Amino acid sequence: MRFPAPIRLATFVLMLVGIVLSAPAIAQKLGPDGAPNPTASVIDQQTLLKQVPRIAGRIDIPDTKAAVLIQPAGRTWDYFHEVLLHWGGAIVILGMIAVLGAAYLIMGRLRITAGRSGQKILRFKAFERFSHWLTAVSFVVLGLTGLNITFGPEAFSNVSEVAKYMHNFTSFAFVAGLILIAVIFFRDNLFEKVDADWIKQGGGFIKSRHAPAGRFNPGEKLVYWLSLAAGVTISASGFLLLFPFFGTDIADMQLAQVIHAVVAVLFVALILGHIYIGTLGMEGAFEAMGTGEVDLNWAKEHHDRWLAQQLASEDRQAHPLATPAE
Repeated sequence: MRFPAPIRLATFVLMLVGIVLSAPAIAQKLGPDGAPNPTASVIDQQTLLKQVPRIAGRIDIPDTKAAVLIQPAGRTWDYFHEVLLHWGGAIVILGMIAVLGAAYLIMGRLRITAGRSGQKILRFKAFERFSHWLTAVSFVVLGLTGLNITFGPEAFSNVSEVAKYMHNFTSFAFVAGLILIAVIFFRDNLFEKVDADWIKQGGGFIKSRHAPAGRFNPGEKLVYWLSLAAGVTISASGFLLLFPFFGTDIADMQLAQVIHAVVAVLFVALILGHIYIGTLGMEGAFEAMGTGEVDLNWAKEHHDRWLAQQLASEDRQAHPLATPAE
């Protein structure tokens, strides 16, 4: 069958128009040298990753996590872990060390104003000191191994492998110590009216003013509550990391790791201040947890209300009220 000439002419014109219009698209698929460029029309990776939260395939095994091929959120987590955490952690920890060093150079060690009396009074019992040192030693191990895992170079890979196991198993001792400290010292760390007076008098840093305090002053109480909150947080997040994907997915694990890392860095900075006050910063303070006894003048200067209660209790025990004879 032969089409009329006008129809054939129209068809030919339409074909030419189609070729002309498609020429730019064809040209875009060619490289500068005229050779075909198979990736020219492919969507770039960043655009593709923004379209869906994750890219997953199909699998036959029960573990659905294995189907995830690409997870854009993982890139955000990787940037946090490799960049933000490294810089932020270094600034916080080294910054705290610098502040404490400056405090020591400017203020020096806080001495006992009246000097040592030579008399001792029991401040912490043996089990109280055991609970403190159980928590303290395990915290130091966790801190050092955690910092090594986070900041350690590839050359420390063998050390980091051992550190990981130490970190995991020491965590149980830390949790046990944290529970003991929370129970033993809870009552003495409740805020009282005398704490407001301690703050008004400058917390013992103004030598011309005496800051009254009970067994623990507001600064020590603040460290207690912050440590308790941080300890519970890193313990909870740590157990999620210790038992991965136990009721959690990838996003939950990433969130747990971020919380664990951030709180741990802040916790280390807090305890650095606590260690400084208990050792270099204040004369006679370490003896409280070292031997359990403190000098009478130290107790009178820093915890006078508690000292008065202790002396009154000892006096009652030494001189009990006489009972009438029957």
